[in-house]
Amino acid sequence: MSTTASPPADASSALVLVTGASGYIGGRLVPALLEAGLRVRAMARHADRLEGRPWRGAVEVVEADVEDGASLDAALAGVDTAYYLIHAMGGGRRFADRDREGARAFAEAAARAGVRRIVYLGGIHPDQEPLSAHMASRREVGEILLAGEVPAVVLRAAVILGSGSASFEMMRHLSERLPLMVAPRWLHNRIQPIAVRDVLHYLVAAARLEGAPNRTFDVAGPDVLSFAALLQAYARAAGLPRRRILTVPVLTPRLASHWIGLVTPVPTAIARPLVESLIHESVAAESDLQRLVPAPPGGLTGVDRAIALALTRIRELDVVTAWHSATPAGAPSSPLPEDPEWSGGIVRCDERQCPVDAAPETLWAVIEGIGGRRGWYSWRLGWVARGLMDRLVGGPGLRRGRRHPDRLAVGEALDWWRVERLDRGRLLRLRAEMRLPGRAWLELGVEETADGSAILHQRAIYHPRGLRGDLYWWAVWPFHGIVFGGMQRNIARTAETAEPARSTTARPAPAAPARSGTDPEELS
Repeated sequence: MSTTASPPADASSALVLVTGASGYIGGRLVPALLEAGLRVRAMARHADRLEGRPWRGAVEVVEADVEDGASLDAALAGVDTAYYLIHAMGGGRRFADRDREGARAFAEAAARAGVRRIVYLGGIHPDQEPLSAHMASRREVGEILLAGEVPAVVLRAAVILGSGSASFEMMRHLSERLPLMVAPRWLHNRIQPIAVRDVLHYLVAAARLEGAPNRTFDVAGPDVLSFAALLQAYARAAGLPRRRILTVPVLTPRLASHWIGLVTPVPTAIARPLVESLIHESVAAESDLQRLVPAPPGGLTGVDRAIALALTRIRELDVVTAWHSATPAGAPSSPLPEDPEWSGGIVRCDERQCPVDAAPETLWAVIEGIGGRRGWYSWRLGWVARGLMDRLVGGPGLRRGRRHPDRLAVGEALDWWRVERLDRGRLLRLRAEMRLPGRAWLELGVEETADGSAILHQRAIYHPRGLRGDLYWWAVWPFHGIVFGGMQRNIARTAETAEPARSTTARPAPAAPARSGTDPEELS
């Protein structure tokens, strides 16, 4: 069996399926495959979350779920190569079961559809040491795919460097916020990071390998160093003083992940598998793929250059995807049905509206720019305190921020919300991903009046879960006037002061928007 880097003769007509297309790697892989001349079908559980992607019109979009065999069969029909980029990272107690069942279902559906190859991205890990639950699950997924009827190429990478990746954001915020760190000894274990651009290069190349390789390949950058040295490399690139790192033997991964959850935008549930991966050395055991495919343009990206490129992306607001691009497994994900009776009458609402002496487009610009550095236009202390409470119980809090300061897209994270619906210029609906005894949404809408000004519509919707859910609603109800009333007033005032007065009616000086006190989480 020959295995070379030359593409098949019909490579330009090959149909490629990308699962997890709304995620960090999937959202970047799609345009890379298009640039390579491949036809792409993008798969997501909710197709509307791919709206607004710059490549949306160039691909076929299919809505499917690995837990639904019929939808998988439709998604895989006519596919030559299928990328399996689904992993229940931070996905609750049954994440390993979901990973296992999803991989088996996908492998079986791929065999039924006659797929030529499956490509999976896992992590580098030692072969003879006990692994953390998340690393063990990723290894098991790779083994399931390799044992299936369809040949699989399993790429294994260590820390991925790219603005917006969870590893990079964890490193970035630790370096920027902590000139002195108390860290576990295993922070000095060796790792071999790889730039996200090089990961994408190898993923694209995996679709073009001739023959039927059914094996793992380690992919890594040219530098081997410790995570502690990586933190220092970031500090140099960012123009920060050298970080002081004191190592102690007693800091467990669980304690370390809780600390990271408090200090960085990465929640504890996501930080823990990242931390646990550092307990073991993550150095490539072989470089066979580098001998089978052409090197990336300009060669493999070193650590210093990878960090510099990522920082440039962040500063130029040119971040394409981020670690929170995809909805994490276990997070509230049910969309709000349009029927107000959907909950059988057990739904709580706080509805408000007010006239705004500004053009509808001006009011909409304020609404679409909400969150992140601008905050939520209301009781700052209340938002900060609630965000901290959410972080303490493992929720996202307010530090995820937003991808771009002015533009949103369906499916994006916005602090502790997820953009569920976006009718630009008219309606923004956010679904809460904070820890709650129920499900919650926030809607902000714009209505144009006959004289060309606007009406601001605001609605907070809550579906309680059991008695605890009801008790929660009534416990916070006395603060609604401060939080939601203040939000409405300050959004209106900000819009009104963003353009010359539309009438001669006197009005009080506009209040400055309340800031959340947290940094935004830019995408890469």
